Amino acid sequence: MEQLIIQEELSGKRLDQLVSFLFPSLTRAHAQKLIKEGAVLVNEKPRKPAYAVTTGELLTVELPEPEELEVLPEDIPLDILYEDSDVILVNKPKGMVVHPAAGHASGTLVNALLYHCKDSLSGINGILRPGIVHRIDKDTTGVIIACKNDRAHQCIAAQLKEHSITRQYLALAQGVIREDEGTVDAPLGRDPENRKKMKSGLPGGKHAVTHFRVLERFSAASYISCRLETGRTHQIRVHLASLGHPLLGDTVYGSQKNPYHLEGQCLHAAVLGFRHPADGRYLEFAAPLPDYFEELLCKLRKKA
Repeated sequence: MEQLIIQEELSGKRLDQLVSFLFPSLTRAHAQKLIKEGAVLVNEKPRKPAYAVTTGELLTVELPEPEELEVLPEDIPLDILYEDSDVILVNKPKGMVVHPAAGHASGTLVNALLYHCKDSLSGINGILRPGIVHRIDKDTTGVIIACKNDRAHQCIAAQLKEHSITRQYLALAQGVIREDEGTVDAPLGRDPENRKKMKSGLPGGKHAVTHFRVLERFSAASYISCRLETGRTHQIRVHLASLGHPLLGDTVYGSQKNPYHLEGQCLHAAVLGFRHPADGRYLEFAAPLPDYFEELLCKLRKKA
């Protein structure tokens, strides 16, 4: 059961709108269903979905128990960059979700890893995310590391926490970035207007730093390299959008127009470097640019 006092900035919102806003996993229709079933109360009384909340009222939400997802091994081809008894590094393709969630119960990287690695995956993140120590977005391509045992998982997680892992991305951003290089140091947090999005510069947001360098400039786009100092959700996408240069194809943080007909943001996790959990030696792996990215670069160069 979740309880909270309605703050001034939320006053006037419809109850169904408020519930779906506060709990991003709930659709508006799902929120309406919970309200009608009496699982949502305002000042301990049931209300209608259209009820307008006011400042100081007590909201009580009885969330349903999450459905248990059965995660099954699937024979999905993997582009393996490196593998040993502790870790496996994969070049993730565009469109592949990293781990199962509502709406994506199959076809994920985890389903593929379960088939390939059998029972050799760390269990720290539970049955839905075995072996997964970090994520990249569904439409971001490139290097991702998974761990085959808990010792390796703890070691890689510690390196992520202390920001000692090398993570270099390549991206195509909208517009011409004038600076040859720069740093965006701005905290990230959930967008108060849309909980499914992140927003830069929010008070109380998590520390986030992105370093970027321009590799090539075109008439209306920039080819850039980004190095992550931290690894927050949608970090590069939000930080570049905050500069007025959202990534090409990113209709979430950029324009709804998609002249290059891209499926999601033009972003590639090109390099990942880490200290090996077994002996501490530094290893670094690179994933080649995917075909769609190379083809778009060729088109931009021809137009330049």
